[in-house]
Parts: sequence; structure tokens; C-alpha cells
Amino acid sequence: MRRTLIALLLCCASAAHAVDANSANRAQLEQLRHIGPPLADAILVAREQGGAFKDWANLMARVRGIREAKAAKLSEAGLTVGGAAYALSPK
Repeated sequence: MRRTLIALLLCCASAAHAVDANSANRAQLEQLRHIGPPLADAILVAREQGGAFKDWANLMARVRGIREAKAAKLSEAGLTVGGAAYALSPK
């Protein structure tokens, strides 16, 4: 029981820290919920090929599989772009 509680607290504490797509390494990206090895690799390759992401729209345009719904989930999990959380665009 005690180990489970400690693991839960560590998990919540790590999720509370923001991870920026422009500076994170693979391990930091993969620690976030909804980011597995393929998506982490896609983010890193896009950043390597095109430089830093200007904003969330730029990230979504350059990384296949990240659209509004996924961006919102990633932002909730702690991913930022240039320090900014994702904000849904008004429709």
C-alpha cells in the first residue's frame, strides 16, 4: 500500500511539471501521458529538421497525428510549446 501511494505521488508530481516541446529530450517527452516512443520520435525529428516550434499551430502542422483534440490532451498532460499551453481555437 505504501509503495503504491509513493508511486502515485511521484507520478502526479512529475506530471505537474511542464515539458516544452522545444527543449525536451526523448525521455522527458515519453514521461508525459499520451506520448509514446513513436510520437516522441516524430516531435524530435520535426524539431531537428525545422528548428524550434513557433507555437502550437506550427507543431501541429509539422508533427503528424497531433490535431486539436490530441494537442489539448498533451497540453493537459504538461506539454508546452515555447512555454505556452494549448488553447483551442475559436470556431
